[in-house]
Amino acid sequence: MPIKSILVVDDSPTDRQHLSDMLSKSGYKVSVAESAEEALAKVKQVKPDLVLMDVVMPGQNGFQATRTLTKDDATKHIPVILCTSKSQETDKVWGMRQGARDYVVKPVVPADLLAKIAALA
Repeated sequence: MPIKSILVVDDSPTDRQHLSDMLSKSGYKVSVAESAEEALAKVKQVKPDLVLMDVVMPGQNGFQATRTLTKDDATKHIPVILCTSKSQETDKVWGMRQGARDYVVKPVVPADLLAKIAALA
């Protein structure tokens, strides 16, 4: 399934803007959420082809939200890429165990992220 729409979930306005601009310029339809809670509600409305999820956020974190999305029958088909400043191998392993399909460390290298998105299609 080709990926056309992406939900960017990040509590940082700067990171949301940076990722949104980069993805929009690459032809993706982008929607945003400022928290895991907002993302869980929005994903059912917007029905994105991919969720780009930050990990460190107030309230529910990205690991918890990813686990919720990948266990819910209504959303488990939507791939999640974790996009975070947490760069330890244990964080990556834990993220993948929560159901994430890939893991990107900030600052994001646009070519790397776009290649990971293309690989999911």
